[in-house]
Amino acid sequence: MKNPLRRLICALALLWSATAAAGCGDQGLWLQVLGSGGPEIGDGRASASYLVWLDGRARLLIDAGGGSALNFERAGARLEDLDAILFTHFHVDHAADLPVYVKAAFFSDRDRDLPIYGPDGNRLMPDAAGFLEDLFGADHGAFRYLSDYLDPARPEGFRLVPHSLDTARHQIQPGYQSDDLTADAIPVHHGPIPALAWRVRAAGKILVISGDMNGDFHTLPKLARDADLLVAHNAIPEGATGVARLLHMPPSVIGRQAAEAKVKSMLLSHRMRRTLGREAETERIIRRYYDGPVGFAEDGECVRF
Repeated sequence: MKNPLRRLICALALLWSATAAAGCGDQGLWLQVLGSGGPEIGDGRASASYLVWLDGRARLLIDAGGGSALNFERAGARLEDLDAILFTHFHVDHAADLPVYVKAAFFSDRDRDLPIYGPDGNRLMPDAAGFLEDLFGADHGAFRYLSDYLDPARPEGFRLVPHSLDTARHQIQPGYQSDDLTADAIPVHHGPIPALAWRVRAAGKILVISGDMNGDFHTLPKLARDADLLVAHNAIPEGATGVARLLHMPPSVIGRQAAEAKVKSMLLSHRMRRTLGREAETERIIRRYYDGPVGFAEDGECVRF
């Protein structure tokens, strides 16, 4: 174990900066966990979703799993403030609440287009444009009564504007870009499902969300190099096999990739019943490779950089 005193100080600092209050601070860059769980019922958590706050405004929503919209409300966030929604992939536990946000926006003062970023598609999943069309398309969309949000000639309010990133090219690709905040992505291996990890840069800090991945592409360390915080998904225990291992990283892979990227701190999320209660074991395995501070995400938690 390297530098135990430094580790303790860093861990205490991470715990001090994490709160479970509504909203986050009004200065600097913050991450708020809207959903720290997975797709199951019974873990007492909303499904995967994260909110990026900058100087007191909720600027980016990353994934929109079931239950996240309620926690968005509890956080005091405003739909008018969102610059973009970024999806790691379109599994139900990462995307099911999007129609909730879109309908809720009707009752807000939002008056600018909302970019929606996500991976391209394949035979199992649509790309970002296809996902929006399947939900809101005028002809066959599940919620076609909201199809005006896809109308390029919409005279008022805002439109949903899809952007799909290429998952066949294992390189960092630009997503949302503004003067004070940028979001880039890289493809990650999530079995047969097109998927991305996201990196957000703002206020001189770097946040990375791994999304669901098993580590086989070995692209995450490139994206997460020297990140101030890596949110890694802890959906399976060490020794998992079969489909679970095809889709997710065990603790040893999380630890190795975090160490290679030299991330400064790590928060484990997407916590499922098969990993809940095994935090000590999970951290012990990660510590074989990575000696920075490690936390376990809870719904509503805020972490300041």
